[in-house]
Amino acid sequence: MSISQLRKDDLYKQGYRLVGNHSAIKVCEWTKKSLRNQGFCYKQKFYGINSHRCCQMTPALPFCNHRCIFCWRDINFTKTRWSGKTDSPKYIVDECIKQHKKYLRGFGGNKKANMKKLQESYSPNQFAISLSGEPTFYPKLPELIDEIKSRNATAFLVTNGTNPSMIKKLITHQPTQLYITLPAPNEIVYKKVCNPLIKDSWKKIMQSISQLKNFKCNTVLRMTLVKGYNMAAPEQYAEIIKSSDARFVECKAYMFVGYSQQRLTIENMPTHDEIREFAKQIAKLSNCKIKDEKIESRVVLLER
Repeated sequence: MSISQLRKDDLYKQGYRLVGNHSAIKVCEWTKKSLRNQGFCYKQKFYGINSHRCCQMTPALPFCNHRCIFCWRDINFTKTRWSGKTDSPKYIVDECIKQHKKYLRGFGGNKKANMKKLQESYSPNQFAISLSGEPTFYPKLPELIDEIKSRNATAFLVTNGTNPSMIKKLITHQPTQLYITLPAPNEIVYKKVCNPLIKDSWKKIMQSISQLKNFKCNTVLRMTLVKGYNMAAPEQYAEIIKSSDARFVECKAYMFVGYSQQRLTIENMPTHDEIREFAKQIAKLSNCKIKDEKIESRVVLLER
């Protein structure tokens, strides 16, 4: 992985475990909470996955073409073009499981840990391809999806939608669930919030969203809402949603955590009540209904 040793050390302290030349895992806080019987993530509540058996990973750690103000990652170190050696999907999955299991072994000495869950967690059956970077940069992403599913595991892919050519390839290699981030109600706000580093990126996102009609898996438009920035113009969000064929829409609050604290303030983080109210407006305008919510995560789920 072509990043400095200092950077690698910093990632390690944050909980990342590097895999090969461009991948990584990081055990989610909800996985840890689930192992201590202290709750579970909204994906378990909404979609039925098991938080304690979820491996949060990325095949494209240093690569992204956005510099989103709400990103909790250190966006100064990401690259906009794929480079270096490309690892195989099998290697990535094997090593991600190895690093995931190695990290979790520490829970064996935790008196609060559920030992049955811990043993199950050593064999993850859900992969959240969403940790950091833009996963559609990884040129073997379709094969990675196939590799994960061949192991009787589910694959939840989160993409910023700026690579419609890869989205098209995934039509014949469908994940279990496909998220496309809808970061703004229009292009002007999008540029302010995401600081794209490529041309025509808003147009490309719309192209990706238009392809959702070709997917049989669960499809989701995900909105990270930041007060004072993109938490506005619900009627414009609704128009995009109506044209998208996405089954679900997630309205989620920006969280004042990580490196985003250097760009925003805690006042930019909506309350759950504010998210619920904004979701109600979008639901009414887009002919969706509120399906569920998780207060701790400040997220509301809409369904077409």
